[in-house]
Amino acid sequence: MKPYVLCHMVCSVDGRIWGSRWRPKANVVPNLFERLHDQMGGGSWLCGRVTAQEFAKAKEPHYPDTDQTFPRENWFAQREAKAWGIFLDGKGKAVWARRDIGGDPILVILTESVPDRHLAGLRADGVSYVFAGKTEIDLAAALETLNRELGIERIMLEGGGGANGALLRAGLIDELSLVICPVIDGSTGGPIVFNSGDTDLGPAPIESMTLVSHDVLEGGTMWLRYRLRSTPTQERPA
Repeated sequence: MKPYVLCHMVCSVDGRIWGSRWRPKANVVPNLFERLHDQMGGGSWLCGRVTAQEFAKAKEPHYPDTDQTFPRENWFAQREAKAWGIFLDGKGKAVWARRDIGGDPILVILTESVPDRHLAGLRADGVSYVFAGKTEIDLAAALETLNRELGIERIMLEGGGGANGALLRAGLIDELSLVICPVIDGSTGGPIVFNSGDTDLGPAPIESMTLVSHDVLEGGTMWLRYRLRSTPTQERPA
């Protein structure tokens, strides 16, 4: 059984999510993302590799070498948490030098191809990890593991576009909370709500989208919530 996946994103009217490029700046509502996250009940949240490296505190490119070897088995620094900060990091790129984000313990989803030095580093930092796939992340298996091992029943999927796009294409998103701010990015190449890389993979496997609620927030910001029904696939992130 997988957790209920609610994708929560704030974007410009042209679907861009890099807030520093939005104009006019006067229309940007401070802390809107976090406020609505809490209003929807908060809980465990999931982000992708790029966001993981933004949160990681260490400057080193990788954890130091080790002569230890570790079984490719799930490892938990703790099992009880009100909410987890979960990250897709299949190749083991983020060097954390921290164990939590705002009090939420970090858990990373890895593939079995990560080097032993990375596992040693995660353990030293007190960062939990689970495996899902040999060389590429099996997203469905990862979600099922989180439910089975930690009892997580709902996850807030919160970017970036690569992680959102991977779960969308795998048919694993149950609900979309999309906050459209009255701002424009207007340029090419910035991050977007859903991204599948440089290759056109065709339409996402969405069978239906049903509007659950719509609200006009301060300054003309629109908050739309949709229930999604998709066809599960074997798509995996790069």
